[in-house]
Parts: sequence; C-alpha cells; structure tokens
Amino acid sequence: MHCRKSHLLAAAAFIPVLSTPALAQTAPDAAEAQAEEEEGAIIVTARRQSETLAEVPASVTVLSADTIEKTGIQNADDFVQLTPGVTIVTGTAEAGDTQINIRGINGARDAESSVALVVDGILKTNTAQLNQDQGTLRQVEILKGPQGALYGRNAAAGAIVIQTVKPEGFLEGGIEVSAAEDNTYRANGYISTPLGESAGLVLSGSYFHTDGFFFNDFLNDNVVDNQETWSVDGRFVVDLGTNTELDIKARYADLNGASINYNSSFHLPNFAGVDPAFFEDVNEHPFNFFGNIRPVNEQQTFEISAKVEHQFEGAILTAWALYSDVEQLLIADGTSADFARFTFPGATQASIDASNACFASTAELTGFPINPPTFIGQTPVPFIFDPATGSTFGAFSPTTCDGTQLQTRDQSDISAEIRLASDTDSPLQWQIGAYYLHIDRETGVSLGADLGLGVSRELFNGPDSINPTTLLYNDDFSTDVYAVFGSLEWEITEDAQLGLALRYDIEDRSVTNLVPNVNDPFTGGPINPGQAFGPIAPQSESFKQLQPKLTFRYSISDDINFYANWGIGFKSGGFNNQGSAAIVDQNFNQFIGTSVLITDLFDKETSSAFEAGFKGSVLDGRVTFDLAGYYTEIDDMQFFEFFVGPFGLLRVVSNIDEVEVIGAELDLTAEVIDGWTVFGSANVTGSEILANSSRPITVGNQSPYTSDYTINIGTQIDQPLTDTINFVGRADYRITGPTWFHTVQDDTSPTLFSGLLPGSALALPSFVGDADYSVTERDTFAVLDVRVGLEIDSFRITAFADNLLNEKYLNEVIPAIEFGGSFISPGGLRRLGVEVGYSF
Repeated sequence: MHCRKSHLLAAAAFIPVLSTPALAQTAPDAAEAQAEEEEGAIIVTARRQSETLAEVPASVTVLSADTIEKTGIQNADDFVQLTPGVTIVTGTAEAGDTQINIRGINGARDAESSVALVVDGILKTNTAQLNQDQGTLRQVEILKGPQGALYGRNAAAGAIVIQTVKPEGFLEGGIEVSAAEDNTYRANGYISTPLGESAGLVLSGSYFHTDGFFFNDFLNDNVVDNQETWSVDGRFVVDLGTNTELDIKARYADLNGASINYNSSFHLPNFAGVDPAFFEDVNEHPFNFFGNIRPVNEQQTFEISAKVEHQFEGAILTAWALYSDVEQLLIADGTSADFARFTFPGATQASIDASNACFASTAELTGFPINPPTFIGQTPVPFIFDPATGSTFGAFSPTTCDGTQLQTRDQSDISAEIRLASDTDSPLQWQIGAYYLHIDRETGVSLGADLGLGVSRELFNGPDSINPTTLLYNDDFSTDVYAVFGSLEWEITEDAQLGLALRYDIEDRSVTNLVPNVNDPFTGGPINPGQAFGPIAPQSESFKQLQPKLTFRYSISDDINFYANWGIGFKSGGFNNQGSAAIVDQNFNQFIGTSVLITDLFDKETSSAFEAGFKGSVLDGRVTFDLAGYYTEIDDMQFFEFFVGPFGLLRVVSNIDEVEVIGAELDLTAEVIDGWTVFGSANVTGSEILANSSRPITVGNQSPYTSDYTINIGTQIDQPLTDTINFVGRADYRITGPTWFHTVQDDTSPTLFSGLLPGSALALPSFVGDADYSVTERDTFAVLDVRVGLEIDSFRITAFADNLLNEKYLNEVIPAIEFGGSFISPGGLRRLGVEVGYSF
C-alpha cells in the first residue's frame, strides 16, 4: 500500500482535465419542465428553491438521473466516492454505523450526524438511515459547509439532498438486475402510474445479497462481511384541488448480515524483539478471521410521511410530518480477553473457573492459527499477560476465550415542519418556518462470558444463564427539538444577489440509566462501574444555538459567477452511556497515570465556515469549472473514542476543544466531442488541532478521519453504433490521500501493559509497555471502477468492475490508545459482474 508517490504523479498528469461528473449532465426528468427556458442547465434545490446550479453561491456536486444510471450508484457509499472533499466510513461495525467527513468535519460514532439527509423535501432524523437505499433515485445534490440555516438539524458539515421518482400523468417503470462475484446479486425496480386525472402512485423495491469478500477460517463460512437486504417504498401523490398537493410516502427495509469485521493490530515497539508483529504498520496487516462467535447484524426500518403543498397568490405553504422507527441488533465476539476480563488479578474464583472451562473447550485447538502476534511464553493460556509462562494475543479468536458482545440500538421519532415561502418574480424572496422533533432512543451494550452455549439476545443475563452478563451499559434517551427559521434573498442588481438565513435551535435532552444494581458474577464488582457509589441518577441538559448563513453571488459575465458564503454549524451535545467517566478514570487515569478527560455529558459542536470561489463555463459551454477555497474553525468537535481494558470495551464521545481547517477545491468538465466527456476533481484539506483538553499531547495534529486530499478522474462515452444501439463506457478513478483516524497520531502513550509490566514476573520498567501510534495512518489508495455496455432501445446490458485493479486498502482504523493497538477493517476488493436493465 506504500504507493503515495506514484498516485500523486498519476494525478498530476490528469490535472488539466479535472472536473465534476455532474456538470456536463442534463436536468433530471422531474425538473425538465422547470428547465425549458434554460435547456441543458441543471436545476437544483440547494437553497430550498429551484434554480440553476450556476446560480447557487456555494460548492454543490450534482448527480443527475443520467449519471445515476451510468454509474450504477445506489446509496451514500456510492455517490460519496464521486464527490471531492468527501469521504465515508460505513458498515465496519454495523449497517447503521455511517460516518461522512466533509472538508474536515466528521460525524462521530454514537453522536448525531454532521450531514443532513433530505429526501423529497423531508429531513430524515436517524443517522442509521444515511447509507440505506432511499427508493428510485432521480437526482442527488451534495452540499458542503454549514447548511443548518436552510436544511435544518445535523447539517454542520453539509447536506445530502435526494429526489426520487414522482408519479406523472403517464405510465412508466423499470427493472434492473445484476450478478457478480462472491454470490453478489442485486435487483431493483419501480412502476409509476396515474390513478385518474389527479393522482399517481409509485411502487419501488430493492434486493441485495452478497457472501462478502472475506472468509472465517474457524467457522468455515462466509460470515465476515456477508449481507442481505430488501426494501419496499411507496409514494402516493394527489391534487386536492387546483392549488393543493398531498404527497404520502411509506417504506420498510430489512437487513441481515455480519458485524464487527475487524482484526487487531499492536503498536508496542519495545515488544517487537519478541515478535515484529507487536509493532505493526496497519497498512501491512494480513487480514485473517478466526472468530468463534457467528456475528449477527439485524436492522429493521419503518417510516411514513405526509407532505402538503398549497399555492397561495404569491406564496407557497409547505407542511410535512414524518414518523420513523429503526431497530438494530448486533452480536459478535468480544475483545475482553485482551486484558483478561475473566482472569485479571483480583478476579473471583468463579471467573477463573469459567475462563478455564472456556479454554479447556478449545485446548485441542492450541495449534489452530490465530492472528499475529499469536502468543509469547511457553504455551498459550487464557490470561493474556503473563510473559514468563504464556500470554495469548489476537482478539476475536477461538483460543482467547474473549467473551461475547451484544449491542442494541432502537430509535423511534416523530418530526414535523411548516414553511411559508414567496413565489413571485420580485427581487426580494423570503421564507419562514418552524420545526419540531421528538426522539425516543434506547441503547445497550452487553458483554457476556462465552461458555460455548451461544449468545443471548437479552442485555442482562444472570450468573446461571448460558451467557452470563459481565458488563452492561443500558440507557434510555429522550430528546425534544424546537426550531424556527427564515431567510431573505435580495437581488441587489441584475448581476448581484445577497442572501441571509437564520435558524434558532433548542434541543432538550434527558437520559435514564436502565442497568440493574447487581454485581458482576465474575469480578465481584458492580456490573456497571458507574454504580460503584449507588444507582446512576437521571440527567437532563438543554443545548441552544443560533445558526446564521450569509451568501453572495456576483455575475462577472454571462458565463462566470463569483460567490462567497459564511455560516455557523451546530450539532447538539448529548450523553454517553452513563458510567463511562467512572470506567476511564478508574482503569486508566488511576491505574497507569493517564489524564484522559471523558465525561458522561459531551458538549455541543459549533463551527464557523467561510467559502469563496468562481464557477462558470468557457468555450461555448464545453468546459465548465468550479474553483473554491474554504476556511473553518470548529469548537468542541465531537470525536469517537474506543477503550479496551479489564472491564471489557467502552464506546464514548469526547470533545476536541478547537480545530482549524483550510482547503481548496477544483472541478473541471470538458466535453471533447458530442458524447465524450472527461471529468474529475481535486480537493486539498489542511487541518490542525489547536486545543484538546481531553488529550493535550495531540495539539498540532490533524483533524481525525480527514484525508489530506481526494482526486477524482474519469471519462464517459455515450455514442451511437447504429440507429438503435448505443455504446456506453465509463471509468472513475478515485485517489484518497493519507488519513489519520484518531487525535493521537505521531505520538506515544502509556498503555495497560505499562501498568502491568512492573508487577509481572519480568518486572520490566513501565515505559517498555508504551505504544507508538505513528504507524496508524492509512496510506494513500486508489480505486478504479469501470462500466462498459450497450443500450438497445429500452434495454441495456453492462459489464462492470468495481476496484478493477484490486487495490487493497483499509476502510477504517480505530486506535484504542490505552490498549496499545488498533482495530482495523479492510476495504472492498475487486468484484466483476454483469447488469441488465429495462425501462418503459
């Protein structure tokens, strides 16, 4: 994977033809009527109103219906790869676990998203839906920078605005099926039909199945990254008179697959003399999977919405309401044996007996391969750190008796918005509205003893059960959101336009702990360390923020615009699983002398973002461009931390006090001849942590999950071979620059080994157990996707290759700093397939 220089040289050769694939496309079918006066222009809704892309005073990537069809994109993971300055991590732990990074601002796991998802004018409220199929796509707009003033909640980094098929006054439909390697099959289709003269219905569905790229050698099965999903969507639109339209949507989606497709990687340089794998560059890790627990990930989604639009004289009233319910469950191997959850010094005899029983059941497998660094000492034993006699390493393997983990995440919410907007040709346009949201969310993380009898789906299981619970987080969260908003767009002159938008949010949050006040049968301590001094009391907190946004556009000529914008982004604070602060303080600060600051309540995140640029076209429109620069300051950036220790595992959200981001972006499109377009884009982002009270040693490091650069290069050919046959070819080459995934980067840190060594049989100094995290940066990688096919009347057949060059790269790296290593997940490999489609 050490190919950074070659990728940069390849990219430099293509810089003259960099562009964005959207700019050369025509308007989607749903917007053709609006585009009649500006044929060929792309109509977007980036400011909650229909306008051409060239008029929007901001960087916007647009994927039209034609682009969607020719690239085969289905969800966020697909279209993010076509967007400069945007990266995504999804599905590494569970299906609903999606983090999108836009220009240095990342969505933290277990916090709210930083990117709003708006589908057919309705704001989705659950981050678990970010990477789901949303029906039959007609257009996707990706907006960068704070969008809260216009698009609402959780839009600090940007917004994804999606339009799906809307019924028209005629019958239409389509179906598409594909088959690829790894038993990968996909099918989706829709039918849109009028119902009388004033109503219409769209029904669509999708199905996807794959065995995945990776194999579990212990279970002898494809249960590492397999997945099966299906969904059904319905949309009914009816005119209630000449001025009123009712739009009702409903969807159900079901997912079954695997979870936690990770290996562990150690970063302990002073242990490397025993085995070099103790100090491993994450990019060089050979992936193998030996888990003895069959992983499970289940997700069920149901939602229904209704939207009404009424046309007054000079204004449009829009009101909508949404109900959403998403239930998720995850079962996987635990990681607790990494620090002897069941045999740690001071453990009860019951704990030792259970661990020995577990180990005895796999004793005959001591020669079974486990991931490096395997073990040190004479023989592998259950206790991970007894270097004089034996210590077993490598999480998620049958010989470590590492327990089980169960995670549940259930959320239901109801939201509504009402908005009144002007609808005239006046130089002054306006809108005003209000928003409400109520969320009920219950989360649970349960660690259990693996007694070889299976995994219970109950969070708490008594000591005599098949899967006794040893650690439990279980909390009930309630949130009420109130917001008012408005905007003004003033056409100062024929060439200049000024805009102001304001939004004020109040989020009232509360949490109630649901963990029973009982002891862990294996350690004798409370089942949640936060209960050491009694039950955990309920908490509540209110988070408020004013979000202004200023925009300016000036037409330098008929073909070139200058634009600038500034805005405040906001993401509410919230609560970690209660007891998190007590666990970190007890196991790290007190034991090994760290000063990690974790609280049960994390702060809100705010950002101030400025962008300026030029966009337009030259050479009679054959070349289009968008050049932008941006600067952002983020206060209390929310960041996901992962801890592993004798308590098991812990997921929390912390705050990075101050982060600075500066960058530039260039898009170019060149239509060489009719039907042949070259395109691409380049983004460079520099970031710096200016203050971080949670981990002061990280000041000067980069914003986590932020790639140094992204480069997209591609071409599309759409040429007739005969009167009825078209040849279509497309290639997309994406280069993603080096990426840190934690605030700790070129830094060293004490670990639990640092605390264990002085008291071990070897009695080594504590610094021998310190970790060096300079080897945790993901290397530059490049992925080439190619599609070649024929269109014959209403039929099309396409051969495709995802990751044609079979580039091996990392999807995500999660350093667990005090553990002394990282949990790493591999990216997708090459997959070849064929797709067939028919439309009418």
